[in-house]
Amino acid sequence: MNYALFIASRIIKGEKNAGNISKPIVKISVLGIALGLIVMILSISIINGFKTKIRDKVIGFGGHIQIQHFDANTSFEPVPINKNQKFISQLKKNQNIRHIQSYAIKSGIIKTDNDIQGVILKGISNDFDWSFFNDKLVEGKKLTFSDTASSNEIIISKNQASKLKLKLGDDLLMYFIQQPPRVRKFKIAGIYQTGLEEFDKLYLLGDIRHIQKLNDWNEDQIAGFEIYIKQFDKSDEITAFVNDQITYDLNAKSIKELNPQIFDWLNLQDINVAIILTLMILVGVINMIATLLILILEKTPTIGLLKAMGMKNSQIQKIFLINGAYIIGKGLFWGNLIGLSLCFIQLHFGIIKLNEANYYLKEVPVLLDFWHILFLNLGIFLICIFMLVIPSYFISKITPVKAIRFS
Repeated sequence: MNYALFIASRIIKGEKNAGNISKPIVKISVLGIALGLIVMILSISIINGFKTKIRDKVIGFGGHIQIQHFDANTSFEPVPINKNQKFISQLKKNQNIRHIQSYAIKSGIIKTDNDIQGVILKGISNDFDWSFFNDKLVEGKKLTFSDTASSNEIIISKNQASKLKLKLGDDLLMYFIQQPPRVRKFKIAGIYQTGLEEFDKLYLLGDIRHIQKLNDWNEDQIAGFEIYIKQFDKSDEITAFVNDQITYDLNAKSIKELNPQIFDWLNLQDINVAIILTLMILVGVINMIATLLILILEKTPTIGLLKAMGMKNSQIQKIFLINGAYIIGKGLFWGNLIGLSLCFIQLHFGIIKLNEANYYLKEVPVLLDFWHILFLNLGIFLICIFMLVIPSYFISKITPVKAIRFS
């Protein structure tokens, strides 16, 4: 028979007695562990959700990786490259690459009767992946292109439409500053909104053939390629692979290299999570140490009796460690139940809203990761148990004679 487990179970059942001093302390300890875990689950899920949503919006505008001409030109007037590249077939064979599309960009100015706005026209074609913009179109439709004539339809952002007082179906004039200056008339076929103001106020989508004509390019010349991959975590690895496949006059950059300020800012959120986790675990450890000390003091006569009967210090320590594990496990159970429930409610109903102008999102984002939750529970349990070994050593200081005499 496992005597330590048997006696620990009797002590746990005895905590239900109304006269026990430790009863309210144990309840507070369980509550403390549960609240700490709830805060940690919410923190990790919300930060991960926020990072993923913002990251996906940035990627939606430019892909995970971009291939452009190898030069120091950082303007919106890139050197053209040929879209018929031999390496494209090699890239498509890579199982981590989901989609490759061509694009071109050109800066211009939209002028109405009363307003003026500098924008970036992003030229796209039939190979464009609409999966990002499918749920971002608040009005209108996606662009469709024929094989013969260029389309005059464009998609602008809600931000641009609001500033320029334009609506779906309106015509607009866009001026391109070059030699000689040129102007194009477009019709608004759709209005999108991503909430990422830095991009919404700049980009509009149109037929790539307009940019080719404005730049005096032929139909095979483009600004570059955008590559979408299946797993963001492999972006550095795939970028290196792409650079190995392309020709010497081209260069591939990941979206993290193209937008370092945004991704550095997102990475700073991990520091907030680390601080919260550290503080919550510290509170939980102190809470459990205090609880176990109270249990040991309350059960001093029992400890003395067990020692008098020949039980070793290590066996008695095991009894109280089992008690501590029970309290921690109970707290983790309620913490997971409440924390995950709150996450699921927010995930499916979006109860807590945000100001999109300030936070780039309409509601608090939640991303639940099974492995994060599992490692969080395991980490809390192991750290608390490890730290409980310290107060359990006080058992060795208790002598049977004194413990029984003053019981």
